[in-house]
Amino acid sequence: MHYITNIQKFSIHDGDGIRTTVFFKGCKLRCQWCHNPETQNFKPEIQYDSDKCTGCGRCVNACPNGALSFSQAAPGEAPTVVTDQSKCQLCGRCVDVCPQCARDIIGKEYSLPSLVKEIMKDRMFYEDSGGGVTLSGGEVMAMDRDYLVRLCQALHRQGIDITIDTCGEAPWETYEAIIPYVHTWLYDIKTLDDGLHRKYIGAGNQLILDNLKKLAAAGERIYIRIPVVKEVNGTEESMRDVIRFLGENHIAPPQINLLPYHDTGKSKYPRLGREYEAENLHAPDNEEMQSFVKMFNEAGYGNVKIGG
Repeated sequence: MHYITNIQKFSIHDGDGIRTTVFFKGCKLRCQWCHNPETQNFKPEIQYDSDKCTGCGRCVNACPNGALSFSQAAPGEAPTVVTDQSKCQLCGRCVDVCPQCARDIIGKEYSLPSLVKEIMKDRMFYEDSGGGVTLSGGEVMAMDRDYLVRLCQALHRQGIDITIDTCGEAPWETYEAIIPYVHTWLYDIKTLDDGLHRKYIGAGNQLILDNLKKLAAAGERIYIRIPVVKEVNGTEESMRDVIRFLGENHIAPPQINLLPYHDTGKSKYPRLGREYEAENLHAPDNEEMQSFVKMFNEAGYGNVKIGG
């Protein structure tokens, strides 16, 4: 099964031109600052916004599996609804009866033909702007290889420009299988320090770096994207490590994006029943970001941008 959390139209930050970005559900990494935590799990899940909830109890009464109950509230405060995930069957009845739209199921299954049909609706905008479709996530490269190949083949036959937004944590065989259909790769480098990568990203970086080297050796068009977090990689030493890595492996990206840390996804975590672990992380200030741009420029990388 493949689930999608969002199909974003008229996107201008996920590749060239005007694009439709498809967010697949599922990723093997767990970046502490992830601003799309709803795309991490591979299966659908309930999202509950307690700020919208009035405590009417309709969802509790409607649940056929007894998965919902009221929390113990402090005096003067309205109770919130607690979900027992072991009992929830994602039937959606609690979503249907909620008058405040406080509950939602994240993750919708699309057949391949229906997904292609949805993407093709904006073909005119792709052609006029030099855009196309960006397959993102979560991690699109963690999806079933056969499904992904067939999707890329179908879009390629229609002349649709394909960009892949990837963290690199997926089997090389999947990358290799879709190379003939992909125009551009948006590839994340978070840190070259494997220990920091494991601490803040949830996995080592060896597979990620190996896949990047193989894509470059295959002559692929790769945009490098670096989420910049002061405590993780927001230092001159870390940026020099990246510059050295790119040079040693003959990786010459036509564009590098330095993406300052932000916490705009913070409010999503409690809705999913999770804790936001990046409370103590920060973005470098503008002066520091400009100094990083200068470092890349001086190393011969001309098209370096701050932000998407």
